[in-house]
Amino acid sequence: MARMGSDEDPKDDLQVSAPKKWAAGVPAVAHAMEFSLAQAGPRRTALTLFNLNQTDGIDCPGCAWPDPKHRHRNEYCENGAKHVADEATTRRVTREFFAEHAVAELDQKSDLWLNQQGRLTEPVVKRPGGTHYEPISWDDALDLVAGELTSLGSPDEAMFYTSGRVSNEAAFLLQLLARTYGTNNLPDCSNMCHESSGSGLGETLGVGKGTVSLEDIHQADLVFVVGQNPGTNHPRMLTALEETKRNGGRVIAVNPLPEAGLFRFKNPQKPRGVVGRGTPIADRFLKIRPGGDLALFQALNRLLLEAEDDAPGTVLDHDFIQSDTTGFDEFAAHTRTVTWEHVLEATGLARDEIEAVHREVLASRRVIVCWAMGLTQHRHGVPTIREIVNFLLLRGNLGRPGAGVCPVRGHSNVQGDRTMGIWERPTDEFLDALGREFSFEPPREHGYDSVAGVKAMLEGRAKVFIGFAGNFVRAMSDSAVTEDALRRCRLTVQVSTKLNRSHTVCGETALILPTLGRSDRDVQASGEQFVTVEDSMSEVHQSRGRLDPASPHLLSEVAIICRLARRTLREGTPGAAIPWEDFEADYSRIRDRISRVVPGFEDFNARVAEPGGFRLPSPVNERRYPTPSGKAVFSCNDLDMITAPPGHLVLQSLRSHDQWNTIPYAMNDRYRGVHDARRVVMVNPVDLAELGLEDRQLVDIVSVWTDGSERRAEGFRVVSYPAARGSAASYYPETNVLVPLDSIADVSRTPTYKGVIVRLEPAGSAG
Repeated sequence: MARMGSDEDPKDDLQVSAPKKWAAGVPAVAHAMEFSLAQAGPRRTALTLFNLNQTDGIDCPGCAWPDPKHRHRNEYCENGAKHVADEATTRRVTREFFAEHAVAELDQKSDLWLNQQGRLTEPVVKRPGGTHYEPISWDDALDLVAGELTSLGSPDEAMFYTSGRVSNEAAFLLQLLARTYGTNNLPDCSNMCHESSGSGLGETLGVGKGTVSLEDIHQADLVFVVGQNPGTNHPRMLTALEETKRNGGRVIAVNPLPEAGLFRFKNPQKPRGVVGRGTPIADRFLKIRPGGDLALFQALNRLLLEAEDDAPGTVLDHDFIQSDTTGFDEFAAHTRTVTWEHVLEATGLARDEIEAVHREVLASRRVIVCWAMGLTQHRHGVPTIREIVNFLLLRGNLGRPGAGVCPVRGHSNVQGDRTMGIWERPTDEFLDALGREFSFEPPREHGYDSVAGVKAMLEGRAKVFIGFAGNFVRAMSDSAVTEDALRRCRLTVQVSTKLNRSHTVCGETALILPTLGRSDRDVQASGEQFVTVEDSMSEVHQSRGRLDPASPHLLSEVAIICRLARRTLREGTPGAAIPWEDFEADYSRIRDRISRVVPGFEDFNARVAEPGGFRLPSPVNERRYPTPSGKAVFSCNDLDMITAPPGHLVLQSLRSHDQWNTIPYAMNDRYRGVHDARRVVMVNPVDLAELGLEDRQLVDIVSVWTDGSERRAEGFRVVSYPAARGSAASYYPETNVLVPLDSIADVSRTPTYKGVIVRLEPAGSAG
């Protein structure tokens, strides 16, 4: 493989080994150290790792898994170490780099190559008709953005996008800027990942967040891990599941692919993980068909109702159902119509597998269901999550220790951004509080989510795109359409730490504004600052950078927002009187305002100063439900299944082990046995034989849609893999091109990356 950071762009050179049967252990430490030392060197590696996830240190940007109360000195995982090393790299992208490489040339480079070039060091601009980015001062860059914003015909012609790497302080200010400017166009990465979780939980429990703590995971009798690969996407979850197992709890894994971390975990921080066999994690593994989770939980719910019929008063929690829920009778009648024929077809499981899980449920007093994007990125993602809530309500598995719902977020602060008001559909309560605090009337009309935003740019209704800390082009579906939409903008602005594909897809004018990373020291007029984040379990805590910034020309995200606001919100407009300069100088002043606007953040500065921060209250855990009825809602969900016609498969996109969201760190997927390649598609060997394809054959992946349209991803190698029958798996963002913009989940509008009907054609056979 080409040396990292070189001008050579790594190419696929597929090597395949047997999938691993366990995760972490000494190899994970070795890989993390090799990567970290190559990127950041010994001193910066030590400075970051010894401060990572400590109470006064750097919150790992790699995922949103919470930190334990009693922390190890090495409180990080392999992928967290790689992520912070990637940010702490000593490589730099300078003005000489941009002079050497035209935008069109950069657009031909891989995501891996772009990321490997290093940290951005100064603002650059691509002028109309220009071929290269060139340096621009901060004052001129921000004046350019403000000039475009103030010249638009309507504030709704601008979009303000964020990813979950943005801190609470920056997120709060960004939504304040957007709303005082006059728009709710605040799409974010939640639109593409966990929007279905928020929708499903909001409809049934009144709160779009999980209800469990880390201690609940430890105390549970039974934990479902559904549509999730913790060994790659949030490896520290395996430490929590190890504790569950040591306390006598059991784990059921539900996934179309076997994942190494759910078989056995060798905790490298404990002797048994170094020299022993480690800890078996999943007591049962259900190799389910993509999208079959709704049918699985409907079957479990019918079995629970039938068990109650056989032994009245012993299975369901009737007191809880009576006092805390509504809609039970309608739900029960609907669930009894579910047939085994449909369940087995949708899940691909045997009846005895599901009945064995049912017996596990009956033997468990405290049950938690965890999930990730394997559930949310389906057309029926929201009904699936509603059905999981039904399952937990039946036996009172909400509002008590060791039980509840646990959506596991992939970004470190994706949940916090939404709490801070980054949402295109804000509640009236939030807008009322914001308006009272800052003496203005916020806009009430809903803004664009990510899908609607792409359409607005395509149609000329949105002309300015400002992105904070994300890679919108590669995160969105329908890649070619998304790129076309961005190129039609008058101005695109990317606030970033490193190069990515979104920088090569330019509007008429394009700006790259380099910002401090999570690991960088942030010094403002009042002294050194810290920011805060909220993890998947509603814990809010500090993050304080420890490294000297990559360049003296970097600004923090807070500073960029404040300076842009002062230029954009002219005298006489609502936002002009807001003390933006004071916010930039001292972030505690931002937190003071948050404490008066966002429920649960009262006395924010004092509480977050405590080691480990504080946990936001969950109404559900207090047996309160902010729904119209004031109770948790049983729902009736039609059994929806993905049916592929003969000769087709259901494709799900996923990330490799050496990848963080849209950015690969290497060409390997070590646990799955795939090396030196990313354009691969994993298919069950029986399906390969039936399709007349051979292992390692070069194919094109063609997605087919009900409107007769097709999309093609060319040049993929088939890999024989123990996937669920009738399914296939391949990496994103390479396969995002296969998902049309209008293929979205009901209610949540999340792109359906996990449920794509495809056929595999021998490469070169088309046309």
